[in-house]
Amino acid sequence: MAGKSYIECSTNWKRPNLTQSPELFQQVAKLLQEVETGGDLAIDSLSKRFDGFQPRRIALKPYRDYALDPQLLNSIEQAAQRIEAFCTLQKETLQPQQIEEANGVFGFQYSPIEAIGAYIPGGRFPLISTALMTLMPARVAGCERRVACSPSVHPAILAAASLAGATEFWHIGGAQAVAAMAFGYQNLQPVQMIVGPGNQYVNVAKQLLQSRIKIDVAAGPSELLILANAEVNQEWLIADMAAQAEHDPQAQSLLVSDDDSFLRSIEQQLMNSDELRALLASEQIVLLQARHVDDMIKFSNRYAPEHLLLADARIQAEQLKHYGSLFIGQNSAVAFGDYCAGPNHTLPTMGSANRSSGLCVQSFMNIQSYQQVTDAGCKQLAEIGRPLAEAEQLVWHERSMQVRS
Repeated sequence: MAGKSYIECSTNWKRPNLTQSPELFQQVAKLLQEVETGGDLAIDSLSKRFDGFQPRRIALKPYRDYALDPQLLNSIEQAAQRIEAFCTLQKETLQPQQIEEANGVFGFQYSPIEAIGAYIPGGRFPLISTALMTLMPARVAGCERRVACSPSVHPAILAAASLAGATEFWHIGGAQAVAAMAFGYQNLQPVQMIVGPGNQYVNVAKQLLQSRIKIDVAAGPSELLILANAEVNQEWLIADMAAQAEHDPQAQSLLVSDDDSFLRSIEQQLMNSDELRALLASEQIVLLQARHVDDMIKFSNRYAPEHLLLADARIQAEQLKHYGSLFIGQNSAVAFGDYCAGPNHTLPTMGSANRSSGLCVQSFMNIQSYQQVTDAGCKQLAEIGRPLAEAEQLVWHERSMQVRS
């Protein structure tokens, strides 16, 4: 083989530009306008046009009543238990706090969003884990209404939605499902938040409706960054990279190392498999060589990956600043996190992990502040606030404080 297919890692290397086209935004915006003006009939028409079926509400049964393979049912149960346990851990940290002083009481509390919607993609296979990861934290948070929408009615999805706490399930997909949850449809009342992954139409619809509803993240293709050296099990890492690459054709797995011989060995194994060689050729798997370990750390912090697998003992977890979820040590396969480890798998992509977080119980909560001012506080706070109001030339703000002092 002439040369090498991996490239030098540098802070200038960038992920592919996968920004949605203006034409797509215009197309989805037109669709949403159709629903806002046309109501239920517009949603019916869009569903039949794009998915070929009439939307309907499906009454969920107890999850054990679905005819599933016992081993699959057991896995769904155990995964749900682990996800719920982690969600409970998160909720326990959300304690109200307040300051009590002579001027009054000042504090904050957490309040769950009343109604949320979870989009569960259909795709080629039933995305059971998405039902668990989107609905379970909402249930633990205390959201009263938890609406699930999916173009799939696979028994495993229905069972998972039932177990995770969906209060209603609608057979509807695509951007029209997002519109139905945002604007309402038949006896489906609008929700305040929509979460869950989907195709480009679903993601754009969520983005366009952000002034009306809260969303989780503007999801992009799945991505994995591995920091590793020759001490790790190479077969495991190759399987990890291929696992994330199989999500969709735009998903990407990067391996960064400062060990040239290690990268050559990985490369050779990839080239020995037709399937893996194709992933390498299409840059769904990318091998990057760093000059030294510090460059590996700098690259990771700049890249801000969705999934970050740390498989190099020279690097401490505390040195890594930006990621959706960190997997420490080669035992910590990202696939565990995708299904059953406990932490949520709905994570920021496309570098947004340097400014946003993955889905969690906190995502479904509002932080509400409150204040109760005493008689003495009226005078003290007025002394502080009146000069500020005067400087801003807000006369009635100043007057509101003055009459109380």
